[in-house]
This record gives sequence, structure tokens and C-alpha cells, in this order.
Amino acid sequence: MNSKTEELLNRTFDFGVDCLLFLETLPKSKMFSVITFQLAKASTSVGANYEEAQSAESGKDFIHKIGVVLKEARESNYWLRVLNAILPDSKKIEKFKNMLMKVLNLKRYLHRLN
Repeated sequence: MNSKTEELLNRTFDFGVDCLLFLETLPKSKMFSVITFQLAKASTSVGANYEEAQSAESGKDFIHKIGVVLKEARESNYWLRVLNAILPDSKKIEKFKNMLMKVLNLKRYLHRLN
């Protein structure tokens, strides 16, 4: 495993864990429970799917799995935008959006592999 792959594995893992820890701090209400559920699934799926891509059966399978990673990252971005609209004073959301932008740089990495 090269250092770029390892860095992305760590980055995607940290993104999911940090989102989960942040979600635990949100108020317990119906509105937040929907957002919490969706963002928890999407943010952890980013890392899980990138991890799974490391054992892809072919180049085509790898590209497909990376596509799923990007899809989940975009969904995470959506839910972070929703939270940002509801909690505009939260500096933590901006931190997650910055982390997510780094994850989305996978697109550039993928293009280099092709």
C-alpha cells in the first residue's frame, strides 16, 4: 500500500469518526434524528467504501467503488450544508466541510490512476 492510499484511508476513517462524535452533541429531536441518521450513514460509508476499494477485483471494480465513495461524500456534504443552515454559528461544521473537500480530492487521485 502506498503512502497516498494510506493517507486517504486515514482521512476517510477520521472523517466518519469525527462526524459521529459531532453528531452525538446535537440536540435530541425528530428533526436532528433524521439528519443524524443520514449523515452518520453517509460519512462512515465514505471510509468503509474506500477501505473496500482496496480489495477490488479489477480496475473497473476499483473505479466503481471509488464512485460510491464520491457519491457518499457528496451526500455527506448535503447533510453538512443542512446542518450549517440550521446551526449557522457552529464552527465544527466548517471543519467537516474542509475535511470533506480533502476526501473529494479522491477524484483527482482517481484520474491519475487511469
